[in-house]
Amino acid sequence: MSMIVNRRDLDFVLYETLDLEAILKSERFADYDRQSLDAMMDLCQSVAEDQFLPCAAKLDANEPQFVDGKVETIPELKEAINAYREAGLCTSAYDADVGGMQLPCIVDQALNGMFVCANNPAHIYLFLTQGVANMLNVCGSDKLKERYLPKLVEGEWFGTMCLSEPQAGSSLADIRSKADPLDDGSYKITGTKMWISGGEQDITDNIINMVLAKIPGSPPGVKGISLFLVPKTRVNEDGSLGDSNNIALAGLNHKMGCRGATNCLLNFGESGDSIGYLVGEANQGLANMFHMMNEARISVGMSAVMSGLGGYLYSLDYARNRPQGRPLVNRNPEDPQVMISEHADIKRMLMTQKAFIEGAQTLIYYSAQLIDQKKLATDSAALARIDLLLDLLTPICKSWPSEFCLEANKLAIQVLGGYGYTREYPVERLYRDNRLNHIHEGTWGIQGLDILGRKAQMQNGAAVAVLRDEIQITLDAAADLAGLASHCVQLADALAQVEATIKAVSEADDSSLALANATIFLDAMGHVVIAWMWLKQAVAATVGLDKGHEPDTAFYRGKLAAAQFFYRYELPKIQSNLAIVASLDSTCYDLASDQFVGI
Repeated sequence: MSMIVNRRDLDFVLYETLDLEAILKSERFADYDRQSLDAMMDLCQSVAEDQFLPCAAKLDANEPQFVDGKVETIPELKEAINAYREAGLCTSAYDADVGGMQLPCIVDQALNGMFVCANNPAHIYLFLTQGVANMLNVCGSDKLKERYLPKLVEGEWFGTMCLSEPQAGSSLADIRSKADPLDDGSYKITGTKMWISGGEQDITDNIINMVLAKIPGSPPGVKGISLFLVPKTRVNEDGSLGDSNNIALAGLNHKMGCRGATNCLLNFGESGDSIGYLVGEANQGLANMFHMMNEARISVGMSAVMSGLGGYLYSLDYARNRPQGRPLVNRNPEDPQVMISEHADIKRMLMTQKAFIEGAQTLIYYSAQLIDQKKLATDSAALARIDLLLDLLTPICKSWPSEFCLEANKLAIQVLGGYGYTREYPVERLYRDNRLNHIHEGTWGIQGLDILGRKAQMQNGAAVAVLRDEIQITLDAAADLAGLASHCVQLADALAQVEATIKAVSEADDSSLALANATIFLDAMGHVVIAWMWLKQAVAATVGLDKGHEPDTAFYRGKLAAAQFFYRYELPKIQSNLAIVASLDSTCYDLASDQFVGI
């Protein structure tokens, strides 16, 4: 049993639930078929299990060190990433015109998900670089792309995103980093950036930082933010490395989890000029950065799913092989103990993990498929609908798995009991690693404000209307299938509650009060979307059962049981949460800070 992937489940989601083979018929993806993609899956699983997984615990126990102004990491990290690079996998996320494999995004997420599950801190360096390269390809000048893009695509250089500052985390309007124009068209960058993952490392020869800064005289707030490419080491006209670009490592943050990925405080221009190059138009930095951030948010969701999956697989294996206790009706101490997987409460915890993880996984792959459909779309109306749906789903992709797959990690620890709290098993590490996903790339609260305050109401609810139409397609497919009728009724009612809540919020006189419980709304709407994903899987499982392939019977019944579990145990929870949001409850809004401590 693999501890990083369930290939049968992966095949089910990709091919039976989401029909990956349909897009493989397009000209864009004509180089691939199921056989060739299966071979790539085999390669990735092999590299992830042989190179990434074995050093995960050591990387956690031996976090990067700050030595003489530089970072030192364990050799096994470099060996693992070199194996990834040598297998040609650095190019998986890019189009052919920049030297990439031109894989479907849904496939790229699946491939890289194995590495995330095996060793997420090691993969963070790769994930950030892919985001930087894709953003540069969209927003950068031809000159910048010519000089920097090939090295990023091939994984010879890594990239970072530098947004936050010590005094400005999510509040980017308050950044102070400055970009003074120089006569040659470049800029002198000064300022301090905080929480920079991968901001310093000893894996690659150069690091390409994407830095948000303000040009003097620009408009105040976020409207005056520009984006700059600032390399760690300057690059000469012939592409060779030149002098240091005077980016100083001021310190490393020591984290609860993801310890193997550096997180840095960087000073730009402290000991000499840090030269940067404008990416895109001046004062459009935040819009340009969102090319990376929206992509990153879906990938963060995948990270949460795969960290949850790792815990689930370990706890499932443990439960199947750990004898403990006897059935409650059997009080004979001489009878053999049963495996803990036979106890009802253990089954509940395992099923909760399964329902959260496999539901969220389907959402991530579905959203990645929307990205593929965008690239294939030739009709402007169809493209607009995809954009609306993807915009609406992105905050859910990022936040719902970060909350509920973390809950799955908690349950994995509980299944192992005392062993789960020790470092003998990886479930405690996976929990710690997963906790980051709730914070970076936009916190839980930020995503709640985004979806309720903007995405759900934009264009008079156009995105929610598209979601309703897509859910209706699934409802129609499920309506006449045995055992799914009650799910259809429940999902339709839940969606109606969501829409009624959005309407109540949109009509509120006080917008601040209306959004006070936005995070609660995000969780509730996420539950509705995940219920939709489970109905999709239930339809596919019912079709699969009808084919009568005996080896798959237990698998398909497990899918139907998980769907039933989610609809009975989880979906009803949204009612109380949506009622709070729709009523514009002011309990939290009215609190004063001194009420927490009584001083």
